[in-house]
Amino acid sequence: MLVRRSGVQSVFQFIPKVFSGAEVRALCRTLEFFHSNLHTPCLHGARFVHRGIVMLEQLPAVYKEVAWPMPVYLLVVFGCYSLATVGYRVATFNDCEDAARELRAQIQEAKEDLKKKGLKM
Repeated sequence: MLVRRSGVQSVFQFIPKVFSGAEVRALCRTLEFFHSNLHTPCLHGARFVHRGIVMLEQLPAVYKEVAWPMPVYLLVVFGCYSLATVGYRVATFNDCEDAARELRAQIQEAKEDLKKKGLKM
C-alpha cells in the first residue's frame, strides 16, 4: 500500500535502495532545493502567462493579429541583436602581439629542449 505524503517526502519513497547513503543524501538535497526554491517562481510565471492570455483574448481583432506573432518577432530581434553583438566583438577583437611573440619564443625553446633530449621532430 502506498502512503501519500506531501512534497519532497513523496519523491523520496521512490529512490531505489541501490544508492549508497551519500548519493541518497545528495539527491535528497537536490530535490529539496528544486521543490523549495523553484516552486514559487514557476507559479508566478504561470500566473503571468495566464494573465497575458486572458488580456490577449479581450483585445479587439485588429490588435490580436499583431499581438499573436509578437513572441516570434521578439525572438527574431533577439537573434539579430545576438548576431550583431558577436560580429562586433569579433571585428574589434584585440590582437595581443606581445603575447603571441612570447608564446612563439616559448614554443621554439621547448622544441630546442626536446631536440637536446633526443626527440626527433
